[in-house]
Amino acid sequence: MQARSDLRVTAWSAPREPAQTRTLRELAHARHNYPICFGPVSVCAGCRSIVVDEARFCPHCGLPISKAKVLIGPGAELDLEDWGRAVLGHTIGEGGMGVVYRGWLYYNPAGRFANTPPHPIALKVLHPLLQGKARARKLFLREATALARLSHPNVVHFFGLSDFDGQLALVMELVHGEPLSDLIQRVRTESRRGPLPALPLAQAWHYFSQLLGALAALHALGILHRDIKSSNVLVRGDGVVKLTDFGIAQIPAEEVKNTGGMAPGTGAYMSPEQVLNRPLDPRSDLYSAAIVLYEMLTGVTPFDKPERDELMVRAAQVDEAPAPLSSFLKQAPPILDLLFARALAKDPALRYGSAVELGETFRTALGLPESAGWSLQQRLADVAKTMSELELPAPVREELGQRAAQVGTDLEAAIRK
Repeated sequence: MQARSDLRVTAWSAPREPAQTRTLRELAHARHNYPICFGPVSVCAGCRSIVVDEARFCPHCGLPISKAKVLIGPGAELDLEDWGRAVLGHTIGEGGMGVVYRGWLYYNPAGRFANTPPHPIALKVLHPLLQGKARARKLFLREATALARLSHPNVVHFFGLSDFDGQLALVMELVHGEPLSDLIQRVRTESRRGPLPALPLAQAWHYFSQLLGALAALHALGILHRDIKSSNVLVRGDGVVKLTDFGIAQIPAEEVKNTGGMAPGTGAYMSPEQVLNRPLDPRSDLYSAAIVLYEMLTGVTPFDKPERDELMVRAAQVDEAPAPLSSFLKQAPPILDLLFARALAKDPALRYGSAVELGETFRTALGLPESAGWSLQQRLADVAKTMSELELPAPVREELGQRAAQVGTDLEAAIRK
C-alpha cells in the first residue's frame, strides 16, 4: 500500500485530562517555552499565568498568547478516507522517538473494504517533544516510506500516515505476540536443560528464515533497516514473526552518508561499519541478523557484557572477535563456528552477500530441510526485486503487485503449518 499524506485526524480535547498528559505538556512547555492548551485555558509563556483560551494577550504581563497545538492522544480519530477511521485508545508502549497506542480501525461503509469488521490496530505517534525536530521527523517519515513500499507477511502491515497540523502518526498492524528478546530471556530463565541452546535449532531457524525473508525483500527494494535486533522481531502465537521499528530505515541510493553526524542503532547488534559511521549496504543488516541468531542459540549477544556500557560495546564490535559458539554450546557442530566467523566478519567483503545466500548456507550446512516457506521467501524477494524497477509500465506493476500478494498469502499459510 502506498503512503498517504492526505490523511486527516480529528483532534480530541476534553476539560479533564490525565495527569500523565498534563506532565508531558508541562515538560514540552519547559523545553520549548511556548504556551500550552489544557482544554479551555492556556498558559502564558512569559509569566506562566493561566489565562482563558480566548485571550489574545496575557492580562498579567501583556505578552501575546499564541494558541498551542492540541496533542494527539487517547480518543483522537484519524480520518483514513477510503479506508475509514482509526480511533486511538490507551498507550501500549513508548520509545525514544514515538508513543504507541492501541486503537481500532473502522472501515468506511462506502469504501472497498465495506464488509470488513472493525479490528485492533497500533498507532505510532511521533513523540510530542520531537514534533518540531527536523531530523526526528525525517527519521519518522523514513519509517512510513519503508513500510509503504513493502507488503510482506513478515513485516508489520502499514495502513497509512497521518499528518495533522504537523503531528505525525503511523497506522499499523497490531501484532499479538511478544518480542523475540523477551522470548529468549524467558527461555533462559525457565530452562534447566544445561548447556543446550537457548532455543532449539529448528525453532531458531524457523524464526531466522522469516527474518531473512523480510530482509531479502527489503534489500531488493533498496531499503536498509539499520536496527535489526531481537526486540524488533515480534513473535506471534502461531509462530509468524513480524519485523518492526523502521525508525532509522534508510534508502541508500538517496542519502546513505547523511546520518546527521551520529551513528543510530543499538551497539550490541551494530555492524562495525555502522559503528564507524561508514557507508552501509545490505551486509550490515545481515551482520545484525547473524547476531540475532547467535543470541537465539546461546541466550547472549557476542559483544555485550554486564560491565560494558554502550560505547564499550560499540568499540568491541570493531576490535574484538566474537566468542565461538562452541564456547557456549559444547555439542554444537564445528561448522557453526565457521559459519558465524564469516557472518560476523569485520570486513563486509568477507561476509555473505545476500539474505538468501546467508540463509541457504546455514540451512544446507546444518542439514535442515528446504521448507515450502523458505522457497516462497526467495520467490517473494525475486518479485520485490522486479517491482523495484522504476521504468516498469503501470499494468506490469499491477500484475506484479497481485503476484506478490498471492505469494505472500501462500507464504503465511506455509509458515503457520
